[in-house]
Amino acid sequence: MSTNDVLHRYLFDNMHARGELVQLEKTYQDIIANHNYPDGVKQLLGELLSATCLLTATLKFEGEITVQLQGNGPVSYLAINGDHQQNMRGVAKLAQHSDEVGLEQLIGKGTMVITIRPKSGEPYQGIVALEKPTLAACLANYFETSDQIPTSVWLFTDLEKSLTGGALVQLLPDSEDKEQQLADYNHLCQLTNTIKAQELFSLDAQDLLYRLYHQEDVRIFEPQAVNFLCSCSEEKVMTAISQLGQEEIKEILEEQNEIATSCDFCLTTYRFDKTHFAAYFSDKKH
Repeated sequence: MSTNDVLHRYLFDNMHARGELVQLEKTYQDIIANHNYPDGVKQLLGELLSATCLLTATLKFEGEITVQLQGNGPVSYLAINGDHQQNMRGVAKLAQHSDEVGLEQLIGKGTMVITIRPKSGEPYQGIVALEKPTLAACLANYFETSDQIPTSVWLFTDLEKSLTGGALVQLLPDSEDKEQQLADYNHLCQLTNTIKAQELFSLDAQDLLYRLYHQEDVRIFEPQAVNFLCSCSEEKVMTAISQLGQEEIKEILEEQNEIATSCDFCLTTYRFDKTHFAAYFSDKKH
């Protein structure tokens, strides 16, 4: 397995904390390919991609998760959608072009919305205001307000090499000794805070974890591959267009001879003519 595009989960034996590390290359490059985003948007999208991978790994469920940022700044909407198998896709929508860099400069006053759709059970949503200066701090604030579990996040993006990655440390509430839990968590956060972007992007996970925690007993679980995968399909697009109703679709086809639409995430263009819709609505009658 490549050292890039991999998520690692690990536990600290004899300490009340857990950790995650993600290093991404091709997944990130596939998401930003052909979109012509400004550098600041690419950087923030990279951070959000790493953050979503880390967040997904904290959830014990099968299903999908979407993490979106929305606000009144130059970037009106930015989202990463993924699942428990670490299949990821992402998109940014700009209200206006901007060469700004940074969360507040790009999103403005806004919110982070986390939507979780388990395969079994009801979907649920968490919303937190973007009141912190960085995305990592906002994600930590989300954990504090929603789960009341101390969590720290580190996010990095290298625009020159199109790399992104991050780390997470989370307290494990697995004993009655609250003071010791917090002491362990704070200690490991101090160690993790020494992480450098260059190390994250040049070392494999085992070497990096040894550098950070060589005095601790770290138990690393089987790594999980991360991939870019868009879930769009001709069937899904056809179903969405059909919501317009047969009469409106007929009018559009008479004017344009076809209905064409592109996926925001992967930019695949789907084209449908009269024969597509005749067959589609015929099938729906049976």
